[in-house]
Amino acid sequence: MTYTKTIHAEFIDRPNRFIANVRMSRGVTETVHVKNTGRCRELLVSGRQVILACGENPARKTKYDLIAVNKPGIGLINMDSQAPNTAAYEWLKKRFPNVEIRREVTYGSSRFDLCVTDGGKTTFIEVKGVTLEKDGVAAFPDAPTEHGIKHIRELMAAKAAGYGAVILFVIQMKGISYLVPNDNTHPEFGEALREAAAVGVEVMAVDCIVTPDSMIVDGFVPVKL
Repeated sequence: MTYTKTIHAEFIDRPNRFIANVRMSRGVTETVHVKNTGRCRELLVSGRQVILACGENPARKTKYDLIAVNKPGIGLINMDSQAPNTAAYEWLKKRFPNVEIRREVTYGSSRFDLCVTDGGKTTFIEVKGVTLEKDGVAAFPDAPTEHGIKHIRELMAAKAAGYGAVILFVIQMKGISYLVPNDNTHPEFGEALREAAAVGVEVMAVDCIVTPDSMIVDGFVPVKL
């Protein structure tokens, strides 16, 4: 996925989860929209270089969206919460050009990010964006997510009903050795993920090549449950 126009800035602070203050060129301070409502405390550190995209919503007061941050030792990390779904969709379309792939498909009481239909076989895919990294290891979630557990349970139900079921972690950076569930932050999520894997739900992770104006899925990363 690509952004139409991006610029560099320096992160100052984050008054709340929706906005941040950044320093533009020539020292001008600008309030921008943060395209990720997660905590991101290990990413948004004062003085770090960030990437802004020109906002596409004319009704919004902020002119720019904060979409990525340069983290020492890793490089650019995309933190746009909408980017993983688009990147995963584009990746699958490229890998399987003759397969029907739909977005935002409802099953049970959940709406899954992707639905793949191939030769009469339907597979539901739930995409989870990952921005949390420590010492080259990615972890999810970075905050408790009851919604995430609900999606896992729905995938288990879909698998039991004969559908394919996949949870796909899109790691929004390179330089990752493997991914783990973040049991310290939300042990219930990790437990649910392991239960799902035990009944046949596929648990996969991919990393991404991130540039100031794009994020493209690159390759598979091991998952250690």
